[in-house]
Formats: sequence, structure tokens, C-alpha cells
Amino acid sequence: MIKKAVILAAGRGTRLQPLTDDLPKPMIPLLGKPVMEYIVEHLAAQGVREIMVNTSHLAHRIEQYFGDGRRFGVHIGYSFEGHLDDGRLVPEPVGSAGALRKIHDLGGFIDDTTAVLCGDAVVNLDLQAAAARHREQGALATVITREVPLADVANYGIVVAGADGRVASFQEKPAPHEALSRMASTGIYLVEPAVLAHIPAGCAYDIGGELFPKLVSKGLPFFTQCLDFDWLDIGRVADYWRIMQRMMHGSVAGITMPGREVRRGVHVGLNASVDWATTRIEGPVYIGSGTRIEPGCTLRGPVWIGNGCRIEAGAHVEHSVVFDHSHVGANATAREVIVSGSYCVSREGQADVAPGQRWWGDARSRRFGPNSSRRAA
Repeated sequence: MIKKAVILAAGRGTRLQPLTDDLPKPMIPLLGKPVMEYIVEHLAAQGVREIMVNTSHLAHRIEQYFGDGRRFGVHIGYSFEGHLDDGRLVPEPVGSAGALRKIHDLGGFIDDTTAVLCGDAVVNLDLQAAAARHREQGALATVITREVPLADVANYGIVVAGADGRVASFQEKPAPHEALSRMASTGIYLVEPAVLAHIPAGCAYDIGGELFPKLVSKGLPFFTQCLDFDWLDIGRVADYWRIMQRMMHGSVAGITMPGREVRRGVHVGLNASVDWATTRIEGPVYIGSGTRIEPGCTLRGPVWIGNGCRIEAGAHVEHSVVFDHSHVGANATAREVIVSGSYCVSREGQADVAPGQRWWGDARSRRFGPNSSRRAA
């Protein structure tokens, strides 16, 4: 039974900007929980008890939230990649394979079959079944893949394998007409301790781009398992928006809306203030704790409004995500956008507001206080 895992959480998440400007990618919230929390909970349910997490960009946000893992029923440790410069922590990632080598060289953590997962996807993989197959094949390493539509292969690393599952080659985001398979790497791997001998120490080294091609070139037992399981990969802003819409529709198995359902499809957190008489709401909608929805608003779901928000009178919010402590101005229209106190982007990640037309902001600002009717400037 596999009992150890490494969660890769050191990436900058540039394709998710601006969401990752003030949050590490594994802390991006899905229905009010960091994406990495879903991973930790799944690993715990699968019998994994020891988890190492490599961190770098905004590492403290991850470490402070998850702590030692005891509240999730696991033990969590951390491996920071970076250095201190004039009192400031400077991220210095060592690559996904380099992270494994760094973790093991310190305390010998990878001493048995170990799962390796990226910290930015929600999955429901039967990890123990995959590990059993990995051992049956005598694999040094296994990459878990999932078949994707041909039109989507350009978004993923594509794995080419023989009939026995032995990996033959890789294609990095090929054009559909050039793709040799539709097996996309999910960023989930199973590795044996012996794989560490193929990772150089003290330098940046990547799993997909360097380690795995080396295993192929040496003819070592490196396999793939193409499995059918839920894999919600948050690689881009568009992915995040789409996954939130799916989750709020209840189409992801095992994931339900938080809060108290006060009307069909309308869930509310503690101590929210809603003008129910004049607010038009079409679920699914979530209204967070301490949030104020003023008279005459329209919420057309799926809509997620986080904790401590203020939606001013007459605002129209549709198919959107409003992060904690955000403000939407009076009579503003937020349609298919992601809003925070410091940015507003379209579902594709493009800036949605022209200069001088800012209708959003931080609800904690004095200009948006209880007695103010001023719009954001």
C-alpha cells in the first residue's frame, strides 16, 4: 500500500496571472477551499499518511494554512526552494525532479513507492490500484495519463506508448494534426527510490522535460497508465472559470456547495445580509459569510460571492466569481468575470475594465464603508 506522496507546489503559476499575483497556485480557491486541500483530502482518503510539499513562490501562504497536516489526518512537511536576500525571501525553484532529489537528499523521504502530484488539480484517482499496477509491471516510474479530445492536445504534454504501456516518447503540446496519441500527462507520477539516481543533485531538473526522456533513452522500465478519472486541471484562468462553473452546477462527483441552502440552488454563509425582497437570484449561487447584497441586485448563477463582499444596489452579477472582500459598484454589470479587490479579468484572463471605468475594488476600503455610496475610482 502506498503511504507517501510529494505535492509539487513551487511553481509561479504565470498562466494563471493575475490570480497568482498574491496567491500561490495551490491556494487558488474552489468553492471556498484551496485546490491543494482537495488533493490532501483525497490522499488521506486513499491511505497516504506522509506528504512532503515543495514550496517557493509565496511559500508562507501554503505552510501557514496547512501546518503539519494533523487536521487532515496526515503528516505534512515542507521543502523551501529559495534564499533570503536582505531580509526578503527570494523564490528559486529547482524543477519538479530537482524537488524530489532535494527532499530525499535531506532526510531520505523517498524510500518506497511514492506518488508525485502537481498541486493545481482536483482528482479522484484510485491511487492504490494504480500503485498495484505500477508494481506488477516492475516500473521504475509511471506517468498517469488521461485521454483528451484531439482538439485539446495542444494544451498538454502528450505521452506516446507501446501496446504494453511502456513509454516510447513525448510530445510537448503538439498541434492536433501532429499528435501521435491523445494520452495527456496529468502531472501524477509514481516513482521508485531508484529513480533518484537519474536526477543530478544541486541543480534545477524537470520531470517531464529531462528525467522522463532520460529514462526512455536508457530503456529503463518506464510505463504509462491511461485511466478514466475526474481530472480538473487549473492550468489557465479559463480552466479555473470553467471548473468553478461545473462545481457550482454540482457536476463534479463528491463536491457539494457549502453554506445553508435558503432557496433552491441558493446557499448562504453565516451572517450575510441580503435584501431578499428586491434581489433577483437564479441559482446556483453562493453568498459568503459577512457579505452584503444591497437592494435591486441581480445574481444569475452560477455565481460565487466570497466572504466579506459588498455588492452595491442595482448591480448585476452573472456567471462570475467574486473573491473574498471584493466590492462591486452600484448598477455595475459583472458578466463572466473573476473579480477581486485588486483586479477584474474576463473568463479567459483578459483585463475586463478600461482605464477610468473601474467599478470594482476592495470592500474593506473606507470609500466602500457602510455609509458610503461612492463607486470605485
